[in-house]
Amino acid sequence: MSYEISRRGFIAGVGAFAVSTQLSAFPFPSSPKPGASLLSKSPFHISVINDEISQDFGHACEVASKEFGMGFIEVRSMWNKNAVALDPGEIAEAVRIVKQNNLQVTDIASPLFKVDWPGAPESKYSEKRDQFKASFTYAQQDEVLERSIALAKSFGTDRVRCFDFWRLEDQGPYRHAMNDALQKVAEKAGKSGIILLLENEPSCNTATGAEAARVLAGVTSRFLMLNWDPGNAASRGEIPYPDAYNLLPKDRIGHCHCKDVIKKGKDYDWAAVGQGVIDWTGQFAALKRDGYRHAVSLETHWRGAGTAEASSAQSWAGMKEALRKAGAL
Repeated sequence: MSYEISRRGFIAGVGAFAVSTQLSAFPFPSSPKPGASLLSKSPFHISVINDEISQDFGHACEVASKEFGMGFIEVRSMWNKNAVALDPGEIAEAVRIVKQNNLQVTDIASPLFKVDWPGAPESKYSEKRDQFKASFTYAQQDEVLERSIALAKSFGTDRVRCFDFWRLEDQGPYRHAMNDALQKVAEKAGKSGIILLLENEPSCNTATGAEAARVLAGVTSRFLMLNWDPGNAASRGEIPYPDAYNLLPKDRIGHCHCKDVIKKGKDYDWAAVGQGVIDWTGQFAALKRDGYRHAVSLETHWRGAGTAEASSAQSWAGMKEALRKAGAL
């Protein structure tokens, strides 16, 4: 079911949201407590996106912590709401659940700028449905940013994921303006101590590593980093590692999503990690070698095991094996 919120209610909620943030925010330690995670000696913050397990946030956190042995979780949607649409009571409960499970939040996987670019032709990728419980308009993006920042502070993280608008057939006439929008919003986030993570997303204007490298060269704010997603790059026909990775400015990678893909004719489909075309062992080894010390977060997408939880468990097994082979455990 689509979760909708009026613009008036959305804006009014920001004030209450900010107040609740001051009450519910708590500091996280810089690393997991000893024994809190079997993976705590990894150079990476090993994580999973909560709704890749379940919309039941408590259950997702319990699986991530107790079954997967992780010390981190990435927050996207829960209880059939996008995280940025949670009310103050729900936020307080989510914060309690995170603490109860000895987890830390890597980032808020917000839907910021996953909308059409104003004045451009409507993208064929423009959402006609409510994906990941997010259906916000371009006019609501300031509020999406405000809520994402407040939510990040509530959960004790300094990172918020974003995009760069639904993909256009020809983004050339609009690219400078889109870069300018990213620069301005990154600087605004930076004033609140928040780093924006631009994800390379197949349905958005930055889909590949090559495109990400060009955008990062054009948006110089130190508060904009890349959410590097090799799976998304591969689904666009790119070889993510080593080809695309070698194009990226390593000091601008601030987050990494882990999933896999297989080629089916001319198209691509999701696969369990380790069962697709991506050299995850090589990618993890390169990230370790290059000094990357942020999150690698399982974003399963594949549902071949029947349920989100079972599929994520199988993908996690493949991800863990790649991490082991890369010397990152």
